[in-house]
Amino acid sequence: MPRHLDLTALRSFVAVAEAGGVTRAAGFLNLTQSAVSMQLKRLEQALGLDLLDRSERRVRLTAAGEQLLGYARRLLALNDEVYARMTAQDYEGEIVLGVPHDIVYPAIPQVLNRFAADFPRVRVQLISSYTTRLREQFRRGEVDLILTTEDRCGPGGETLAELPLVWVGAIGGHAWKQRPLRLAYEHACIFRQDVEEALDRAGIPWQMAVESDSIRTVEASVSADLAVHTVVEGAMPPYVERISHGGALPDLPRTLIDLYVSDVAPGPTLEALAGLIRQAYRTG
Repeated sequence: MPRHLDLTALRSFVAVAEAGGVTRAAGFLNLTQSAVSMQLKRLEQALGLDLLDRSERRVRLTAAGEQLLGYARRLLALNDEVYARMTAQDYEGEIVLGVPHDIVYPAIPQVLNRFAADFPRVRVQLISSYTTRLREQFRRGEVDLILTTEDRCGPGGETLAELPLVWVGAIGGHAWKQRPLRLAYEHACIFRQDVEEALDRAGIPWQMAVESDSIRTVEASVSADLAVHTVVEGAMPPYVERISHGGALPDLPRTLIDLYVSDVAPGPTLEALAGLIRQAYRTG
């Protein structure tokens, strides 16, 4: 007798795996947490396997879950392609989306995946840069919509979230204990000055150990335990962890995540993409 996998349960499983937890995944799927949890339980029962390790605060995949994830993504992609091609209106064109590199993850890949399923003929060009540069490109009409990290929302923008900066370092690292405190930042990072001022107020000596135009260089240096860095809460890059410093490092300011959408050529696809971004941050 043939057996069938529940695509709805598979979609919830992939969303939880990519979001790192049931809460964020439930919001993105527009479902309750209990509904997502029930779908995951039914999927595990159908396969007779534990797919998620729930022993830690952040949900992790088991070996079986990791194996299923690739299959699940392919099944869902094929399902979405068939549905979109058979039912979607023939919207075409290109949208240019600008996002600061330090908040691309975890929301934007999920947004782009969902948008591509709904509008398979619309190309989204993702530009990753600094807030100041993105604001200038938006002003010149080179970008259709942008996300920014800033301390106040500008004219025409809307604030999606207000999040604190947090200290990050190498997994199990000790660089945060050293004095002077070794920092790693990009030259144009808007958070640098606030962090330096917070350290000065706390009387903590520091030195800029790593300066670069590349976020990858900064992340590599931090993951090697050569320095520490700060990120927007919830936007943790791989191979680093939030530092549990117990008050040894100062609290950091909060930043706004703002959205700006062009009103020059509004349309259903642009508004749909903006709506998915809003939804991702409402449930983040």
